[in-house]
Amino acid sequence: MSIEVGSKLSGKITGITHFGAFVLLPGGVTGLVHISEISDEYVKDIHDYLKINDEVTVKVLNVDPSGKIALSIRQAQDNPSGRQGRRGRPRQSFEDKLSRFMRESEDRLQALRRSESKRGGRGGRRG
Repeated sequence: MSIEVGSKLSGKITGITHFGAFVLLPGGVTGLVHISEISDEYVKDIHDYLKINDEVTVKVLNVDPSGKIALSIRQAQDNPSGRQGRRGRPRQSFEDKLSRFMRESEDRLQALRRSESKRGGRGGRRG
């Protein structure tokens, strides 16, 4: 079977590294999904999204003369709007993410202020 740029194929994850995942394609050839092509959101740990033996649909991005095949999971998804994030959670808008970040930051600051007041604050050396 010929692997053509732009085609969508089903494959199985055969290996995971810190930079991407290897996918076994029809015909026994292997391609690489770079970490940046796994999801539309930032991927810190590939294991949050994929595991070995997962069946995935990929889009062929490039086939170089040496036989290396570049693949994308995120570009193979049919519906770009309404996608879900990792582990099936609905994607959040920027405003929702910012609001959550601000709320969590304020909680952390309050906890830090409480712990400092119990210790006597900063630089409170007695001499």
